[in-house]
Amino acid sequence: MEQSQFIEYIKRNFGPLVAAYVETLNNTKNPLTYRYRTMLTRDFSATGKWESISAASSIVAADIVAMDSPLPLKMRDVVSKASGDIPKIGMRLALNESQLKQLQILRLQNSTIPQLLKKLFADTPRCIAGVSERLEGNLLEAISSGMTVIEDMENVGAGIRVDYGIPSANKFGVAVVWSNAASATPLDDIQRLRKKVSGDGNAIGKVMLDNTAFDNLVATTQVKEAYANSINQPSGTTLFAPDIDQLNTVLRKKYQFTVEVVDRTIRIERNGVRSNYKPWVDGQVAFLPGETVGTLTWTTLAEIDAPVAGVEYQVADEFVLVSKYRTNQPSLAEFTTSQAMALPVLTNVDQIYLLDSKTVQA
Repeated sequence: MEQSQFIEYIKRNFGPLVAAYVETLNNTKNPLTYRYRTMLTRDFSATGKWESISAASSIVAADIVAMDSPLPLKMRDVVSKASGDIPKIGMRLALNESQLKQLQILRLQNSTIPQLLKKLFADTPRCIAGVSERLEGNLLEAISSGMTVIEDMENVGAGIRVDYGIPSANKFGVAVVWSNAASATPLDDIQRLRKKVSGDGNAIGKVMLDNTAFDNLVATTQVKEAYANSINQPSGTTLFAPDIDQLNTVLRKKYQFTVEVVDRTIRIERNGVRSNYKPWVDGQVAFLPGETVGTLTWTTLAEIDAPVAGVEYQVADEFVLVSKYRTNQPSLAEFTTSQAMALPVLTNVDQIYLLDSKTVQA
């Protein structure tokens, strides 16, 4: 690796550009929504390990005893723990020889320097966003299935599966698949799950589902009738499927919670090839204890303490290492890379419940 041929511009602009992009990423100017920023708290791991600890317990009432009687012994909580190494994620983008020749021409005149800077740093926000997209996809996969898969940077086509250990007793199917609008009884399915939640001593603070589950839910006769009753619609008139606000009015009154529709496509770029996928498991409904579901556990990269000569570094958003450098093998190119060791970790998984609207449960 060699120092960039545009090092004077990188030293002057690299740091401010990274800081400005992270600030934009954290506010509403960015059109993309990153739930991992609001649903996870930051947790630094000095060991490079992640842990998901869950206590299978509920609050136990104290006993009223005589002043001179011994205190009764209470059963200790059963604590389960999932753990593992924090995986490394990142991406790399390059300016090829022909693109670098264009930058060299732009450098010859002061009037074209702004164009040079725009092209030189175009890959920087894309690399930082690539890490955010990965983490967002990991979180949505985790919430909707209890596990996620991290692409192995060392082995192309391989992945590292992380299972957070949501209890099998917390995973439900339905009496009739919700796509069967005439026969499905989604409100009964939800009520059955609520009884389990209540029996476990837990509470539902947030419910998330995708468009498949939502569209099938509101199309069912049972939900249409519930909405009609809520607005005192005359019997015998045409039943209408409620929209999200109308559905939430019904659910808030009936169950004291509302639902949030997840419609998120994750953009991934590797070796210049872009691809999209939806990380939320199709048809899944997640019942969560609240807005915060875990931690974004991160650790430092070895390269921070052992920087490579000729490489310019900046740290974005506390844990993303961004670098710029040049190589001449196999041909001249300028690279921008992002690296991070971070993972969304679900905690208190015994309080998370999943309902699969596409699977019948006996």
